[in-house]
Amino acid sequence: MIARISFYVVAAVLIAAHFLRLGNMIGVALCLVAPLLFFVRQRWSLLLLQGLAYAAAAVWLMTAWQIAMQRWSFGQPWLRAALILTVVAAVSAVAGSLLRCKTMRVHYCDR
Repeated sequence: MIARISFYVVAAVLIAAHFLRLGNMIGVALCLVAPLLFFVRQRWSLLLLQGLAYAAAAVWLMTAWQIAMQRWSFGQPWLRAALILTVVAAVSAVAGSLLRCKTMRVHYCDR
């Protein structure tokens, strides 16, 4: 369970770095505070954390698309940036899906 939570924290730090690059300090703060919801042993907190991870994956995919299109329109290489951001999106999606295991459900839902 510690490995799953740690993986989620890495995904949260990655999306916080994205918001930091954009200058969105509220987004940074929310992303860094979100993993504290692991201390709330309620079903809703686990579902919220999963939803946030999937939303982060969507943000990464939209960013990958925007950067790829911008670079493509200027005739610059775009594939490497798109691949990197797609892998980061996959990390966020996997972090969310790792929270769906039986161990997590028992710890958060079956109290």
